[in-house]
Amino acid sequence: MYVIGTAGHVDHGKSTLVQALTGIDPDRLREEKERGMTIDLGFAWLRLPSGNEVSIVDVPGHERFVNNMLAGVGGIDLALLVVAADESVMPQTREHLAILDLLKVERGLVAVTKADLVDDDWYELVEADVEDVLEGTVLEGSDILPVSAITGEGLPELLAAVDAMLADTPPKRDLERPRLPIDRSFTIAGFGTVVTGTLIDGSLDVGESVELVLSRRETRIRGLQTHRSKVDRALPGTRVAANLSGVSHEDISRGEVLARAGWLRPTGAMDVRLKVIPDAPHSVRHNMFVTVHTGSSEAIARVRLLETHSATPGETTWAQLKLSTPLAVIKGDSFVIRSNRTTLGGGDVVDPHARRHRRMFAPLLDRLEVMDSGTERDVILKTIELSEPSEFRSIVTRANLAPEAARSELQAMADEDMVVPLGGQAIGPGVFIYSASGWDAVSSGAEAALEAYHRQYPLRKGAPKEELRSRLKMTQQTFNGALLALKDDNVLVEEGALVRLSGHSPHLNERQRRAADDYVRLLESTPYSPPTDAPIDTEVLNLLVDEGRVARVSESVVFSASAYEDLLEQITAHLREHGEITVADVRDMFGTSRKYALALMDHLDKRRVTRRVGDARVLR
Repeated sequence: MYVIGTAGHVDHGKSTLVQALTGIDPDRLREEKERGMTIDLGFAWLRLPSGNEVSIVDVPGHERFVNNMLAGVGGIDLALLVVAADESVMPQTREHLAILDLLKVERGLVAVTKADLVDDDWYELVEADVEDVLEGTVLEGSDILPVSAITGEGLPELLAAVDAMLADTPPKRDLERPRLPIDRSFTIAGFGTVVTGTLIDGSLDVGESVELVLSRRETRIRGLQTHRSKVDRALPGTRVAANLSGVSHEDISRGEVLARAGWLRPTGAMDVRLKVIPDAPHSVRHNMFVTVHTGSSEAIARVRLLETHSATPGETTWAQLKLSTPLAVIKGDSFVIRSNRTTLGGGDVVDPHARRHRRMFAPLLDRLEVMDSGTERDVILKTIELSEPSEFRSIVTRANLAPEAARSELQAMADEDMVVPLGGQAIGPGVFIYSASGWDAVSSGAEAALEAYHRQYPLRKGAPKEELRSRLKMTQQTFNGALLALKDDNVLVEEGALVRLSGHSPHLNERQRRAADDYVRLLESTPYSPPTDAPIDTEVLNLLVDEGRVARVSESVVFSASAYEDLLEQITAHLREHGEITVADVRDMFGTSRKYALALMDHLDKRRVTRRVGDARVLR
């Protein structure tokens, strides 16, 4: 199913033509009927001679309501530009045509209405005028057909032309990421909240859980209609009315976007290729404020020109739009900018989640060029490089690809060592991915961090994992996957809670070794009451603990390994025989003091060898 959108100057007969073609009056507001002028979007549908149904979005033509017109033409497949024969081309004819050009509505035709009011000579002049205004636009060379909504002249020919053109129009891409830019929200007694829009990028099903992206409200689809007929599934490219549960229509404004939860997130800044229309009344200046229109949304934005200080009429340039309120957009979406009720330009979104950039920076401009017109592989690689590591779903969204196409391409790139997926999992949702150069930087950073740690603490077996994660500035989720990859690449060795370089092993120099041997002998000289004030370097002591030459049971009490094993063996044997043991029993068994006995028993409790019951201990 396809969507046709009207365009043209006020009072040129758009709504009258739609009613003549469909039998449906698209003007739904009382004020519109009283004034005979379309103010807001109107909707109708018809069955073509081929049997195919099409939707029609009728837009207002008055200059004061161009913002409403923009909310309706975002998802159309074919433009029906309407020019009245008795007035010919007028200001909004040109502005609407410029908007169609900016939105890249590549298929269209021109209906010259009120043809019954002029003679043949006048009509030929109007036709020539229309041909001139179409020159250089997306509609250049389009059919121009005389029609009369009053007499019916030309209507069959117009429908046949529309039918033929749509037969050659490819269907909307199904990227399995449905989104519905909402252009109306209202309530129906007995049903509740209903929203309408043109569905793009995927299908929606009755019963499906979805979210309102900008307000982050979760809801469920109770019912779907297309052309007032109930459907279980709405397909991409169709006009859809969705009955939602759990939300009030008063909380949903035009410009909101309905989508499956999780994949689409609002943005506050987007990088764009901006074209200033030739008829713009003035240049677009760096840091000027404009109104941005995309889909059914609009927002105030500051224009940051990235390669010039001013873009003159007819010029195309790179820019960033810094939004005052978030919008839900993806790469490839078209937009229009206006100021003081005048269309200045528009273009395409290249990076929907842009960071602040340094202006006049050649590498940035080269990257934007690749993002805009590179191959799928080029775009994926640049998308990853923008924010490393990039999660699979983020890559799919920012590169605007179907998930299966992205998965296949990423797997091929991984096989060719162009990208590095983390975690050893198949590429898909939840998997984070680095570019090859990005991963090299991580590997080098991890190696440098561990080398620095080993230099600072040469007697430690390794660095705590958390220390390395902090130095690499990674989230826990990313670090877990990176750790697996670093181990697979033999960059580091994991030992419990520690990590080290594969070639690192702590060792004492001659002076430290002599001090360590003297310390151990001192402990062994009074095995059950070792000195607690013997001078020993903390790092040396920690290494002796790691090597198993001593056992540290408290901050101050350290036993030699042989004494500790003897203590443990005798205490365990006593417990097996008697069932329990007290601190006093330990003190008397080994002829030591309460200080040592208490420190030892607390230590065994912590090791879960024993468990305290009153004043005694029992085996766990």
